[in-house]
Amino acid sequence: MDTRDAITQMVFYSDPPRCVDIAMVLGCSSVSSMVPAIDLYQKGFAGKVLISGKGPTARCKPEWQVFSEYALSHGIPSSAIMVEPEARNTRENFVFSEALLSREIGWAAISSMAIVTNPIHARRALMTARRYFPSQVALIVLASSEDESLGAGTWWKTRYGRQMVLDELRKIGEYGIKGHLADF
Repeated sequence: MDTRDAITQMVFYSDPPRCVDIAMVLGCSSVSSMVPAIDLYQKGFAGKVLISGKGPTARCKPEWQVFSEYALSHGIPSSAIMVEPEARNTRENFVFSEALLSREIGWAAISSMAIVTNPIHARRALMTARRYFPSQVALIVLASSEDESLGAGTWWKTRYGRQMVLDELRKIGEYGIKGHLADF
């Protein structure tokens, strides 16, 4: 295996869509991460959508609010939307959401969950979820198609793509060192 293939396999990860109890969407700069969650909900593959994230920086509107408005405008009723409004990074997405789900639904009622995020964030999101969510919860990852230049088949073609993917590798390493990833 060459270096590019090894990096691609490490960073990028996605499962096929399937029925889950909850689709959890991690906040980011683009609402495109809502698209797979909306699709799951509209097909009857998810009963609830959890939106997590305030965002790493001060903005006019927090990410959760932008994502909630987008979900509502695309037919998801407010009764099906849960919001975790404080997370500023991936670890906080899962730590804060774990507490919210424990309190509002109870982990005994959750057997499966989809983690929805952008393509280069998918592997770290999955490893972090496995660290903070109960092990009996089956997890799948659905990656948005936010930016084709950052896809598994194209990331190395631009300086920007290479920079973003190598930065994600650095973040995976930092999360591992800090104990934020499962099986580390």
